[in-house]
Amino acid sequence: MKRLNYLILSALLALCASCGGQSPQAQEGMMNDSILAIREQGSFLIGGSIKTQPGTYDTHQPLKPDGQTLHGDHAYVSYQIPVDARKNPLVFLHGAGQSAKTWESTPDGREGFSTLFLRRGFSTYLIDQPRRGRAGRSTVDETIKATTDDQFWFENFRMGVWPDYYDGSQFPQSAEALEQFFRQITPNTGAYDEQLIATDVAALMDKIGGGILVTHSQGGGPGWHTAIKNDMVRAIVSYEPGSGFVFPEGETPEPLQTISPFGALGATSIPLADFEKLTRFPIIIYYGDYIPDEPSDNWAMDSWRVRLQMARMFADCVNRHGGDATVVHLPEQGIKGNSHFLFAEKNNVQLADLLSAWLKEKGLD
Repeated sequence: MKRLNYLILSALLALCASCGGQSPQAQEGMMNDSILAIREQGSFLIGGSIKTQPGTYDTHQPLKPDGQTLHGDHAYVSYQIPVDARKNPLVFLHGAGQSAKTWESTPDGREGFSTLFLRRGFSTYLIDQPRRGRAGRSTVDETIKATTDDQFWFENFRMGVWPDYYDGSQFPQSAEALEQFFRQITPNTGAYDEQLIATDVAALMDKIGGGILVTHSQGGGPGWHTAIKNDMVRAIVSYEPGSGFVFPEGETPEPLQTISPFGALGATSIPLADFEKLTRFPIIIYYGDYIPDEPSDNWAMDSWRVRLQMARMFADCVNRHGGDATVVHLPEQGIKGNSHFLFAEKNNVQLADLLSAWLKEKGLD
């Protein structure tokens, strides 16, 4: 009956569209008028721990912590499952200063990766990592400072040199889009903990029966550790991992020097047996534009120069141990103008097409 109602609704909407024309938003390419059929959607919390204060709770003194508990350090997950879903869901993990919002509508209001891939038949799971966004309940204290740093992030994310965008930038350059972008930045409510994040994401993989992990930036490190903890990760797609690279003990490179205020970029040594778990499935890593081959006096460009260099060393190491890892620097493929938030920019459909082709090539769709 639900399927019949869906078909009737589709026919009616198609008839209305043929009679009344498109909305102004659709004419501007801001929305897709095709029907998106969702079989199931919802949200839940997963992982985490419970902090308990010694003593006995007294209902007459409810503000005393004695005997009380605190549930924290979990992840928040929202999900959508389309009609006739493909076999492998996509699990999206954001980067530093971000939440699941990074995968939703783009700063200029177009469909983001979560909806683009939902339309392509993939179930999507969007994570707010523990101690961030809607998973803000932390078991450790944190002081959140109201630091004025928008311009720092504009430059660090390779959008340009404030207030100018780089030539050919794919970032939507309206004042409204930049306003939306700055407002989606959100703080940690507790110390960043790579292993905690990986543990919660691994628990999610257990709950949904595995899937393809899609990470961004700082999410790259927890992504590798998720796959080490859980053998149900079927692939990792990593957009511009900026830290958290792992190598087998004895094969870890020396820190890469840069003029970035973040300092030299190091890597983490792990047991060979753990590293070899990253060779069980395919890995693809994407980087955007404005990353030089040689040292640069532009601090942000130089910072990402060493990150791309480390990613290539990481992929080479995975392949040397029998794995399947690829680094794609988009300008080398003729795709130019992308910043650190490449999947949310004006050409994000083109980037989604690239990922779709890779998933098909690897038999993951």
